[in-house]
This record gives sequence, C-alpha cells and structure tokens, in this order.
Amino acid sequence: MTDGPAILGLQRNTLRMQAIEALRRAITTGELPPGSHVSEIEMSTRLGISRGTLREAMRTLELEGLLTIGSRGRLLVRFMDEAELRDLFRVRAALEALAARTLAEDPERGKAVSALRAAADRMSAAENESLDIRMRADLDFHRELCGLTGNATLVRAWSALESSILMSITRSGIERAVQNMDVPRHLQIVEAIATGDPDHAAATVAEHMQLATQTLVS
Repeated sequence: MTDGPAILGLQRNTLRMQAIEALRRAITTGELPPGSHVSEIEMSTRLGISRGTLREAMRTLELEGLLTIGSRGRLLVRFMDEAELRDLFRVRAALEALAARTLAEDPERGKAVSALRAAADRMSAAENESLDIRMRADLDFHRELCGLTGNATLVRAWSALESSILMSITRSGIERAVQNMDVPRHLQIVEAIATGDPDHAAATVAEHMQLATQTLVS
C-alpha cells in the first residue's frame, strides 16, 4: 500500500507535536522547574513515546530557549537570570511599542482598538480560571497587538520570544506574574492607541513593560 509510510510519518509528527506541547506546558507552569534534568528514559515512558520522538521534541524546545545543554551534554530546563529577563523585556518593549505606534498612526485604527478591547475583555473573563488560561489570555492580547499591524516580520519576531516570556513567569512565580495580567493596565495601551498619538502609544507600551519588568525582578 502506497499510503503506509505517509500515514506512519503523520502519526510520528503528531506524537512529536503532542510531546512538544506537553513538555512546554510542564516547563512554563513550573512542573519541571528551572535547572532540572529532563531524562530521556523517564520522560519517554511518562509520555508513552519513543526516545527518538522525544529527542526531536526536545531539540525544538532547545531552539525555543526552554531547554539548555548542561554538563556532560545533559538537557536541563533553562534558568533565566535577571539580566536575561531584563534583556527579554527590552526587546519585547521595542517590538510592542512599534506595534502600538503603527496602529496609532493608522486612520482606520478604530477596528484595531475594538479588537484589542475584546482581547482585554477575554482577559477579564479568564481572571477566575487557571494560571495557564490566564497566561494564554494575556499573551493573546499582546499577540493581537502585534498581529493587527499586518507586519508579518514583527509578528514572527514577537512569536520567537513567546516561550521565553512564559519562562519569565515560571522564574518569577505565580503571584508576581498575575500582577502583570492586570486588565486596566492593558486598557491603558488600548486607549493610548485610540488617541491617534503614536508617541503617546509607544510610550505607554514602554511604561507597561518597565512596570512588568520591575514586578518580575523585585
């Protein structure tokens, strides 16, 4: 049968993607804490997949910055120090400030403002949900901010930071992370864009990110 190898390949790819998601969730929620060793034998048994499929998933997470190579070539959950966190948020601030500036300059910005208000409403609706759901709602707001610009390069650059953003939450603890999910602070960005003043919109994002950094490292 000609379809056999293709179907097996599809199944392998699906298992790999499921393994990536399971490992990513375990790392970003702190189930696998920073500095811990990810054992191939233990994890492949736990996930019910081959060690080869697990290695492929782990390579992806290494490229995302969630895993790092330690002594003797062992893969460890990355520990993000304060300097790395500050650098992350500086880059993130630059990208999102560009997004806010672009949207504020747009004569048709009303549509983007409505979309961002809806994203903030989803954050409000998630306030009594699990941390994972709240994190996703918060990230969705910021992804929407970038996506509404129509700048694909900007979106790709921001998406490359997403796993590290989640890692910053694990590093700093739930209580501090939740403070940064404050909906009124996100609405300040929306209202700044609505004014049509690009400098004000960019400055509001910069202030938002500065406060977020201070909360996480204080």
